[in-house]
Amino acid sequence: MFTGIVSDVGEVRHVEKRGDTHVVIATRFDVSALGIGASIACAGICMTVVDRGGATDRWFAVTASGETLSKTTVADWLEGHAVNLERPLRVGDELGGHIVTGHVDGTSEIVAAAPEGESMRMTFEAPQALARFIAPKGSITLDGVSLTVNDVDGARFGVNLIPHTLAATTFSRARKGSRVNLEIDVLARYVARLTKGLA
Repeated sequence: MFTGIVSDVGEVRHVEKRGDTHVVIATRFDVSALGIGASIACAGICMTVVDRGGATDRWFAVTASGETLSKTTVADWLEGHAVNLERPLRVGDELGGHIVTGHVDGTSEIVAAAPEGESMRMTFEAPQALARFIAPKGSITLDGVSLTVNDVDGARFGVNLIPHTLAATTFSRARKGSRVNLEIDVLARYVARLTKGLA
């Protein structure tokens, strides 16, 4: 379980495809505190630590299955790719964003980006099957970042990224045409399921 509050921007150090896709990510985290088998959100994807470096060589490795590749942007990752990282929520931690599972539903594309005051207004296009879960003033997770939906127009929706969010995440590098991982709000998912069951 995560909150969508990014605590480090890592960098892909190595990608190897051998059956599954194996990715090594450099980080500022204390990797000695990352147990093998621990979960970590990488660009919003809940992934399992399968190997790690040490105090002077900070990195960890994860494995992406075919299912992960089909639902996320991992297939686009190359050496040097920046990745938003978040450690899991611990009991007693502040829930600063919203409840994020790390189970990415699909990808979304940036269709427009323009400054708005000191912030950046970005418009995304979601897959049609996910658009019905996105509502104005609702929560959305994009590349692991908890954001508030400002407006919705069909499958397109807009968010504002304040200067801190831009500086602390990979969105400072995002451009029109960039793909990001999208996780809909878990509450919206269950409300839709219950509503469908009552219809």
